[in-house]
Amino acid sequence: MTSSIRPLKLAIVGGGPSAFYAASRILSQLPIHSRHGEKLEVHMYDKLWAPHGLVRYGVAPDHPEVKNCIHKFDEVAEDRRFSFFGNVSVSQSSPRLPQTLNISFQDLFPHYTHLLLATGASQPQPLPPSIKSIPALEVVHWYTSHPNRVSPPPLSTTKHLTIIGHGNVSLDIARLILTAPSVLSKLDIPQAAIQDFNSSTVNHISIVSRRGPAEAAFTAKELRELLNLPNATMTPIDPSLLVTPTGATRQQSRILDLLRKGSVPKGDLPPDARRATWSLEFFRSPASTAPGEITFEITELDDQKRARLTGRTETKKTDLVITSVGSRSEPFSVATATSSMDPWYDTKLGRIRNLQGRVVDSSGQMVNNVYTSGWASNGAKGVIATTMYDSYSVADLLIADHISDERGTSEGISFGSNPMSALPKDGAPAAVLEGLTARGKARVITYPQWRRIDKEEIRKGVSLGKQRERISWSEVDAFLA
Repeated sequence: MTSSIRPLKLAIVGGGPSAFYAASRILSQLPIHSRHGEKLEVHMYDKLWAPHGLVRYGVAPDHPEVKNCIHKFDEVAEDRRFSFFGNVSVSQSSPRLPQTLNISFQDLFPHYTHLLLATGASQPQPLPPSIKSIPALEVVHWYTSHPNRVSPPPLSTTKHLTIIGHGNVSLDIARLILTAPSVLSKLDIPQAAIQDFNSSTVNHISIVSRRGPAEAAFTAKELRELLNLPNATMTPIDPSLLVTPTGATRQQSRILDLLRKGSVPKGDLPPDARRATWSLEFFRSPASTAPGEITFEITELDDQKRARLTGRTETKKTDLVITSVGSRSEPFSVATATSSMDPWYDTKLGRIRNLQGRVVDSSGQMVNNVYTSGWASNGAKGVIATTMYDSYSVADLLIADHISDERGTSEGISFGSNPMSALPKDGAPAAVLEGLTARGKARVITYPQWRRIDKEEIRKGVSLGKQRERISWSEVDAFLA
């Protein structure tokens, strides 16, 4: 006897790489004319009006090749079983954007059989109150024209900049500040930000971390790009710090080799050949800041290669401090039968509780038909390819669970509550459908509308001799009117 086919109607909260890769996997694994694919729908909700998350608002503008994955995301949107609802915030706890339509998870649950949380990691890791700084995330949002509309860093009054953290984002920020204005003007950077870059008076950037060169988190590619800047040079590093340790990985060996080569004195240069310098500084953990200075605690590595304090300190002059020490997922609120607070978010870890992608509540039970992927699941680590493989894995798990549950073969898996609906209501929640015809505040953006906006940004950019010129929400609303 053939078992009946249960519908799979999935709501994905989040519109970045993890969300699109998961949607792509599910749609491709369950083709439209297949037994299960006929009853498949995928609805994606993004609190930002533009899709693609970190690809649009995180990738450095001088790395356009990293954004090639957008072509795949566009293919996902061509499947008629897929719908994108931009400018819709689902129970976010942080200050909401004024134009965003706000709905709750309770609005979603009756309309969907499954839920995937792919909300990324959009909040900087908290720092002690003794450290006054600008989070790197704000700087990235500034030069990518994020809807948060953050203020620009005071580059025109800064001569010495300190960046805390030895990750790729730190090197991105340093590289862009040290790049010639003639190069920046052709990139996907808003005109207002380009003017701020051009007014920069920064003549030295110190990039500092609490561990050593072999433990640096940036890639060899990012380091090489910084070393190759024609108008900036690296301060040589003490050779004793650049000895390749026994058992070093290929990546570590390449980075140490690049640092050794970069530390060779370059001799006399014409006065206009290099307008600034930069340095990588190690075994320093920020303790406090005061006007015009920063105090570090000197560190060393223990047997597990973790930084530990030595009890010694060092104070250095600096005009501005930017901190790039990681990010965490945004908390959210989920009302349940027993609590109005979120039982799925781990405040200590800064991400969603889960076991291999299955969401787990605060009592340790798996929540039936609720999943998470990407940085929301694993923390802010890895590159876009890492996120892709994780999203594929979670999508495969979701499909397998759905088919097993349909056949009654889920033995060995213990689930707790099930907030989703076995027989979901048609369409999206009423407020979302109303937002599709709204203007101004609470207007919902579809993917076809995004494609029109995308073409308009590129057109405006071409007229300015650059890759694109990003437009604001008010311009979007007027353009779509």
